[in-house]
Amino acid sequence: MTDVAEIKRGSVIEHNGKVWVVRDVDKSAPTSRGGQWVFRFKLDSVPAGQKTDLSMRGGEPITQADLVRRPVQLSYKEGESYIFMDNEDYTQFTLSPEQVGDLALYFTEGLEGIQLLVVNDEAVGLQLPAVVELEIVDTPPYLRGASATGRGKPARLSTGLEIQVPEYLENGVRVRVSTETGEYMTRA
Repeated sequence: MTDVAEIKRGSVIEHNGKVWVVRDVDKSAPTSRGGQWVFRFKLDSVPAGQKTDLSMRGGEPITQADLVRRPVQLSYKEGESYIFMDNEDYTQFTLSPEQVGDLALYFTEGLEGIQLLVVNDEAVGLQLPAVVELEIVDTPPYLRGASATGRGKPARLSTGLEIQVPEYLENGVRVRVSTETGEYMTRA
């Protein structure tokens, strides 16, 4: 048993006799002194097909499922599906767009550090490295002296991801982006 506060996006849990992948976690602060954190999870069933929401209070126990993480790399995209190859034994795994979700916005050629999540010999999801490097392909030009503040401006990156970046960055600059929050971290 694990404390509910330790469950993160990508974790695999058992609930009501089924195995679920945590797609999103939202936590709410207590509204009074004696209150507890409330965790809301968006869950996808394994195998895929069902979706549900689960709310639990901080400190409640939850069972994590047996999960194997395998290092993989993206081989190619076939139709809408993504084909990943195991780095150790070259086994291929197919993931649907629903299983990959918004993580596809971080895929670049040669991206290393991708972990495939396997439960009961079935691929259920991915875990990306904490930070990826992407190139800015479209952002408004920098206006010198326009502002002395550290405001941001929108930028579209090479994968189609749109984020806020500092005003002084221009097209062609490589930036480091957090895969967990989707925010600009620093120049690469």
